[in-house]
Amino acid sequence: MRQFLFIGFLIVHPFLFGQTENVIGNYEMKFEATNGTIIYKLALNTDGTFAFHSYSYIDQKIGQKDENLYAKGTWKLKKNLIFFSADSNDFDNKHTLDFNNTRARFITKSPRNISDVEIKTSIQFYESNITWIKRNTLLKTD
Repeated sequence: MRQFLFIGFLIVHPFLFGQTENVIGNYEMKFEATNGTIIYKLALNTDGTFAFHSYSYIDQKIGQKDENLYAKGTWKLKKNLIFFSADSNDFDNKHTLDFNNTRARFITKSPRNISDVEIKTSIQFYESNITWIKRNTLLKTD
C-alpha cells in the first residue's frame, strides 16, 4: 500500500508544483495614449510574495501629473486562479494599495494544445476592491 501511495505521489508531484513554477515571474501591462502612459508591473516571487507597481503619467493642459502606487503581500495559486492577500505589515507610506480580495486568472497555453495558436502567458484580474485593476491583463515578461 505504501509503495502505491509513493508511486502516486511521484506521478502527481510534478503537476502540483510545475504550474506554480510557470506562474512565478514578472508581468507587465503598458498603455500609451496621446495624453499619457499607464504601466502596471507585478512580480510573483518564489517565496509566495508579490510586489505591484502602478505608474501613470497624464499630460494635462493645466500641468503634468505623475502617480506611483505600490502594493505588496502574498499570493497563492489554486488551479489556474491566483489569490492575493496582505496583512497589516504589508502597508506603509509607500505600499498603500490593498490587494485583499483581489483575484486573477493565470492564462497559458495548455501542453495538450498542439495547435499553432499563440497564447501568451498572462494574468488577468477579475475581482478586486481596486476598481481600475479589474479586467486588466498583464503579460509575462520573463
